[in-house]
Amino acid sequence: MHSQTPTPDQTIDPDRTVRLLDTTLRDGEQAPGVSLSPDEKVELARSLERAGVSVIEAGSACTGAGERRAISRVTDLDLDALVTSFCRGIRADVDLALECDVDGVHIVVPSSDRHVEGKVGTSREDNLATTAELVEYATDHDLWVEVIGEDGSRADLDYLAELAETSLDAGADRFCFADTVGHTGPEHTTAAVSRLAELGPVSAHTHDDLGLGVANALAAVSAGADLVHCTVNGLGERAGNVALEEVAIALSHVYDVETVDLESLYGLAQRVSRATGVELPPNKAVIGENAFTHESGIHTDGTLKDDKMYEPYAPETVGRERRLALGKHTGRAGVAATLEEHDVEASDDEVGEIATRVTELGDRGRRVTDADLLAIAEDVTGDDRERVVDLLDLTATSGGAVPTASIRLDVDGEERVASGTGSGPVDAAVSAIREALGSSADAELESYHVDAVTGGTDAVVTVEVTMVRNDRSVTVARSEADITRASVEAMVDALDRLLAVDQRPLAPADD
Repeated sequence: MHSQTPTPDQTIDPDRTVRLLDTTLRDGEQAPGVSLSPDEKVELARSLERAGVSVIEAGSACTGAGERRAISRVTDLDLDALVTSFCRGIRADVDLALECDVDGVHIVVPSSDRHVEGKVGTSREDNLATTAELVEYATDHDLWVEVIGEDGSRADLDYLAELAETSLDAGADRFCFADTVGHTGPEHTTAAVSRLAELGPVSAHTHDDLGLGVANALAAVSAGADLVHCTVNGLGERAGNVALEEVAIALSHVYDVETVDLESLYGLAQRVSRATGVELPPNKAVIGENAFTHESGIHTDGTLKDDKMYEPYAPETVGRERRLALGKHTGRAGVAATLEEHDVEASDDEVGEIATRVTELGDRGRRVTDADLLAIAEDVTGDDRERVVDLLDLTATSGGAVPTASIRLDVDGEERVASGTGSGPVDAAVSAIREALGSSADAELESYHVDAVTGGTDAVVTVEVTMVRNDRSVTVARSEADITRASVEAMVDALDRLLAVDQRPLAPADD
């Protein structure tokens, strides 16, 4: 990709080799509520490999037998990436890692007095001796070894340097500067890593408690670190680790330093989100829904004229697509472009009237969906459209062992009835819809969001779905007291809009 124009005082040379170590499967999994199955770890490890990640920390072998089985499943993949295990500063942890047949280990040892004396209850001198013994033990077993100086950002720098030197002299492949609690800023990171880099290879492990994860990672690279610890989507304890996708795009766009396959970043982010159950924040850099979404009339108009006008890099760079959102700030250009996407013809005067109504709808605090826009357009242009699919009746039950749903649809004037089962009433209803429509229901559910509009036991919820069919997408929102009905109505309306584009009779439901 083409980065910004380099400046003479650029602190990271584009010829630098920088690699990424992903610790989503270990440190990312330590985020509250996150637990990855062995199958999920295998799938994500394969995805990380395809993305070009150099080192994959598969877990912490000392956690338990289940974790060791999961790590062993990853090592059995025979990946090109180095597969490692996290170890505490005790020999037994190294032995457990060896059982998993990993390529290397990260031995975490205390470096600040708070951890040396308060947590471990030892002395600086004994800590140095123990670290040297562990490194020698691990290297004697042909392991790649990285020593992590825990809480390094709050350690006495002279002692941190002594710990690094001891580790490297004992045979460690590198020493890691760890901002364990996201405590420091880029100036101290630069000073510390510069000092450590004089001794040998250095990596950086930064957290985002102050929102400085990327800044500290880049400062570390500028100071000589050539390996950065990251997690996909910035998962991790507390505010999380530095996000892999943010480090990768920053190094590429600002410094022309390539680390991974950038086009794989969004797909990787989605896979991690699904596996962990942690949704992607809409305003998250690189992978958030809003990162390449434009609503403001000025921004939309500028982007339509020049796609670089309001974007630092093309969305395709990271596997994304540009999206024009509808709302109170949408102008004529955005409305016209969205109508064109849906093959709706309207005169200049009609576009102006549609844009005015979209703004009025947004002023009421509503997010304007594609279905809202198309309904407004039909009213303004007088182009009444007959529905292709209409919901006539829905029954769903979830009290039994298997949730079931039955549905009655009007499809091109033909009544169709079907039933389905699923993991819940919504899933069962979706199965029933697909059964009723057969091969015609070949649309994919791209996103599904539920928001409570009111509180209490009779709360109204809004379900918003985005469905994709033949490279065309449509977003629909429906509000109901019954979440199953809201979901089904939204999906049926979305399918109706997508199927209407074909302008041909639907085939009978599959046998």
